[in-house]
Amino acid sequence: MASSTHPSIRRPALTQVRNLGIMAHVDAGKTTTTERILYYAGAINRLGEVDDGSTVTDWMLLEQERGISITAASTTLPWRGHVLNLIDTPGHVDFTMEVERSLRVLDGAVAVFCAVAGVQPQSETVWRQADRHRIPRVAFLNKCDRVGADPASAIASIRDRLRATPIAIQLPLGVGEDFRGVIDLLRMTARTWEQASFGARFTDTEIPAELEDDAREARDAMIEAIADVDDGVLSAVIAGAPTTAELVAGLRRATLAGRAVPTLLGAAFRNQGIHNLLDAIVDFLPSPIDLGEVRGASVTGDAPVVFPVSDSAPLAALAFKVFYTGDVPSTFLRVYSGVLTRGQQVLNATRGTTLTVGELSRVFANHMDEIPRIEAGMIGVVRGLKLATGDTLCSPSTPILLERIAVPAPVMTVVVEPDTAEDEARLARGLERLSLEDPSFQVRVDPETAGTVIAGMGELHLEIVVERLCRELGVRARVGRPSVAYRETVTQLGVGEHEFSRTLGGKGQAGHVRLQVEPAERGAGYTFENRAPISELPKHHVHAVREGIDEAVERGVLAGYSMTDLRVSILGGSYHPVDSCDFGYKIAGGKAFLEAAHAAGPTLLEPVMTLEVVTPEDYVGEVLGDLHARRGKITGIAAHPGVQTVACFVPMASMFGYATDLRSRTRGRATYAMEFHHYAEVPHQPREELVARRSA
Repeated sequence: MASSTHPSIRRPALTQVRNLGIMAHVDAGKTTTTERILYYAGAINRLGEVDDGSTVTDWMLLEQERGISITAASTTLPWRGHVLNLIDTPGHVDFTMEVERSLRVLDGAVAVFCAVAGVQPQSETVWRQADRHRIPRVAFLNKCDRVGADPASAIASIRDRLRATPIAIQLPLGVGEDFRGVIDLLRMTARTWEQASFGARFTDTEIPAELEDDAREARDAMIEAIADVDDGVLSAVIAGAPTTAELVAGLRRATLAGRAVPTLLGAAFRNQGIHNLLDAIVDFLPSPIDLGEVRGASVTGDAPVVFPVSDSAPLAALAFKVFYTGDVPSTFLRVYSGVLTRGQQVLNATRGTTLTVGELSRVFANHMDEIPRIEAGMIGVVRGLKLATGDTLCSPSTPILLERIAVPAPVMTVVVEPDTAEDEARLARGLERLSLEDPSFQVRVDPETAGTVIAGMGELHLEIVVERLCRELGVRARVGRPSVAYRETVTQLGVGEHEFSRTLGGKGQAGHVRLQVEPAERGAGYTFENRAPISELPKHHVHAVREGIDEAVERGVLAGYSMTDLRVSILGGSYHPVDSCDFGYKIAGGKAFLEAAHAAGPTLLEPVMTLEVVTPEDYVGEVLGDLHARRGKITGIAAHPGVQTVACFVPMASMFGYATDLRSRTRGRATYAMEFHHYAEVPHQPREELVARRSA
C-alpha cells in the first residue's frame, strides 16, 4: 500500500458516522457504483472504470486484469457533514469470506441489483449473510439504462426471492435507453443529471405533467407501505397527510428494525442516481449509536460484558482482515468502544497476549494516511502487530471477548508441488501468509504423500491463490487438478476405550481413556467435551487427550478426510500417580476415538452446490438431461421472456468442466451461477469407490 495525499478526515459525533458495505451479485455494477460514490463525495478527483482496470477499490493487479473484485477494499469519505466508512465487497461466490468478515463489522449495507436481472444467486447469498448479522439495508437498482430494464419486476424479485419489504422511494424518468433521471416520491421533485459534468451536477425540477398522476399514485403506495411497517407514520396518516420529515423518520425507524428496505434507482455507469443513494445512506442507515451497547463475553466465558458506545468507555476492537505490505503485517480493525492510540498497551483477549500498538492509519483503498488514534465507531489499520482475523483487542484492566467471525468450510482442494528446495521454502512462507490473510483458504500436508494440499471455496479462489504465490512471492510450482474437499462424519453413537502402557528407559508411560462419539447437527462442526471425573482424568492431562483426538479427527477413519458434525465426550478412564503422562493419554485418546468412530457408523459427506442456469427455451431439455446425469435435484424452473431459469442442487464432484459442457450444449447462449450450500451424505456407490481408492 502507498501513502495517501487525501485530506485528513476527523470523526464527527457518533450519530454522524456510517459504517457500510456495498454488496451484490457479480457484474451487477457494485464497483462502478462505489467508484461514483467516491467521486461525488470528493474522495477521488477522477472516475475510474472496471473495464479499463482503473477503479480505486479494485487496486490489485489481478482484479484489474480480470475485472472482478477479489478482496474487500475500505475507504473513508465525507457526505453532508457525516463520515462514511465504506467497504466494497467482492461479488463472486468464491470470495464469500471477504463478504462475511466485512458484514461482521459493518452497521449497514447497500445492496446493488441489476434492474434487468433483479435478484441473482449471489444476491441471495449476501442477503442471507446480512440477515444473519441483522444488518439494515437500502437497495439500489442499477443499470436502469440497459435494454430490458424493469425496475418494477426487480423490486418484485426482492420481495419474492429475498422475502424482504422493498419500498420504492423513486420512480424512473424513462427506462432503458430513455432513462434520464428519477422522481423523488418523498419530496415530489424530478432530478436529472448533466452528462457533461460526469454527473457531478444535477437539476431538480417539478415533475413532468404527463407523469404527475403516476407519481401521486406511487407516492400513495409508498406512504401506505411505510405506514404498514411504522406506527408513527400510521398515526400521521390517520391524522392527515404525513410530512416529508415524518416519512423519512418513519422509514428510517423501519429500516433500522429490519422491517423495510428503501429502494432507489440509477445507472452508475452513466453517472445517474448516486447523489440520492448517498443521501439515503445518511438518512436511513444506522450510526454506531443506533445499534446500542457493545456486547461480548468475559475472557473466562462465564459472564457477559457490556460497554457503552463511547470514546470514554473501555477499549473493544475487532480485527477483521489481515494483509501484508512487504513483510509487514497490517490489520483492519473496527473500534466499537474506547479509543485505540499509538503506543498503547492492549490485550489480545483471543490469544491472551499483551501488545504495544504501533502505527495507525486511515485507509483509502490501497493508500493509507497515518493517524494518531482510532476512535469509537471508526475503522482503521494497525501495522506491525501479528493478529488473526477475529481477534479482540481490549484494555488489559477491563477485558472483553467479542464474537468471532464465522469462517466457511473449504469445498475444493489442489496439490501444489514446488520445483526446487528454494521454492519449497518460499512456498511455505507464502502459504502461511496467504492463510493468515484469508481464513477460508487452508493448508495441510497429506500424511501419506507428504504433499502440500491447499483448500478453498472454488476453482477461481484457488486459481487466484496460485497466481499470487507465483507473482507476488516468486514461487515456482506444479499444480495438480482440483478435487472435492470431502468430509467424514458419524451416523450413530459409538463408544471406545483404550488403555496404553509401556516402559521406556525404565520409566512407565501410561494413559487410559473411555469416550463416546455421536453425530451433531449438519454444519455444527466438531465439538469436544470432558465429562470424566478428576480421579480418572486429572485436568492437567485433558489437553493431551484432546491432542490425540484432534489428530485422529483430522485424519479421518474411512478415506483420509477430516471429520465434522460430531461430538466427542470423554467419559472416564483411569489414572496412575507414577506412570500416567501426557504422551500416554494422547495415544489412548486417539486410539479410543478410532474405536468409537468405527462403531458410530462412519460415512462420507460431499459439498452440494446451488446451481442456477439461465438458458434459451430451446435448450431447456438438454440442460435438464445433463443435470440429471450429474446427480442434480431440480428445485424449480422459472420462465422469463425468451429464457428459462433452472434451479437445482448438485454435488460439486459432478460439476468439473461444466462451463465448457454448457457452452457446447447451448451454443454459448446459456449462463450459470453456482455456490456452496451444504454438505450431504455421499450415496453408497460413490462412497465405496472413494474408500477403495484411498486404501488401494
